[in-house]
Amino acid sequence: MTDFWRMPATELAGLVRSRKVSAAEVARDALARLDAANPAINAVVDHRPEDVLAQADGIDAAIARGEDAGPMAGVPVTIKVNADQQGYSTTNGLRLQKDLVATQDNPVVANLRKAGAVLLGRTNTPAFSLRWFTRNGLHGHTKNPRDPGITPGGSSGGAAAAVAAGIGAVGHGTDIGGSIRYPAYACGVHGLRPTLGRIPAWNASGAERHVGGQLMAVSGPIARTIGDLRLAFAAMSARDIRDPWWVDAAPEGPPAPKRAALCIRPEGMPTTPEVEAALRDSAKRLEAAGWVVEEAECPPLREPAAIQAMLWLAESRRGLNASLHQEADPDASFVFAQMEALCPVPDLNAFMDGLQKRGFFVREWMRFFERHPVAITPVSAELPFKDQDDVSSPEAFRRIMEAQLTQVGLPLMGLPGLVVTTGLVGRVPVGVQLLAGRYREDLLFTAAEAIEAAGVPASPVDPVLA
Repeated sequence: MTDFWRMPATELAGLVRSRKVSAAEVARDALARLDAANPAINAVVDHRPEDVLAQADGIDAAIARGEDAGPMAGVPVTIKVNADQQGYSTTNGLRLQKDLVATQDNPVVANLRKAGAVLLGRTNTPAFSLRWFTRNGLHGHTKNPRDPGITPGGSSGGAAAAVAAGIGAVGHGTDIGGSIRYPAYACGVHGLRPTLGRIPAWNASGAERHVGGQLMAVSGPIARTIGDLRLAFAAMSARDIRDPWWVDAAPEGPPAPKRAALCIRPEGMPTTPEVEAALRDSAKRLEAAGWVVEEAECPPLREPAAIQAMLWLAESRRGLNASLHQEADPDASFVFAQMEALCPVPDLNAFMDGLQKRGFFVREWMRFFERHPVAITPVSAELPFKDQDDVSSPEAFRRIMEAQLTQVGLPLMGLPGLVVTTGLVGRVPVGVQLLAGRYREDLLFTAAEAIEAAGVPASPVDPVLA
């Protein structure tokens, strides 16, 4: 039997569309891989084999009728539990929402269906989707398949762990403060945070997104190849008017010079030697592919990160804390308490000043990209953290927040960021983050493909148990 679970999405879709294999064969193989790998990592927390097989049968029937089954025909994809998928609970890692069953698909889920993807299962997230670690009182603890002693990342930790372990070729993730980019880094795969408005998303099961969510939250893909990121990004980006922020932007912008800025320690970020080595290695890979790389200081991230935190907490202080206390998730309670200690309550003027300053930061970054169309930055100042390190002490939490400056600082500007895995330190992944101007994901893909071509960690992997 062919191990379809090892194949990239681009190859699988081609095989299914050409009728060389059936979507049903691919689905059965994906379910078998889920059964084999998931017990060790707890990445997928809800799946229904009969539903998966019915989706695959529908794709095969469409192909038999001579219909276009879509660019992702038969590709197994996982969906994060904070996105509405009709008939499934949108738990967001909360016991409070275990019975919140969606009556319609989130636009990103609908777009994946329209592209022919087979929705394989629902992936885990921390409570409230607000940590760089993945554990909650409803679905339990997700482990990193490469090393159970390190975090799989969060909040899309289940998505990244599943992709790394071969449970689906693509994972859906969300990102308001690194929740796509950091799990990809921690699990040794690739992840794209797209420009705000690129991919439509909205949950009919919940209230309208708070101000910070409307300005900064996005959905995007996690995958083992840059080609699969391209494929999934195109599928996810299709029109859906339910998201008022969706923008019908061209898939590619005007030609830009192959010039990149290497930003090793943005605003004094305490980048470790292992991370710096990965940054310099990636710069050399780009130079070998014809890019000009210059060391440079990037525009501000520290003040945007502070405004980001203010916007997060403005919503929790306004009403989310009631749910926080009712859920009583010890991890979430500790994390929110530490964040509140670091971020004083703003008055109305401070809140308005922060929103007003956003325009200045966007302008500064877009001006920077005129000179350097792509920036290479750390994903984190450190290698992936020891699992659950953020709740070990207030001191550890503050260290982690400082290490994650490039994760938290970017979303305020609505800019895209792509994490490329580049290697391993022992069995711990390392990689880099690529940044570009608004709607210039095409530049990120081009740079990422050059870096990927020079070598990345082997994947998918069988979960390491100890």
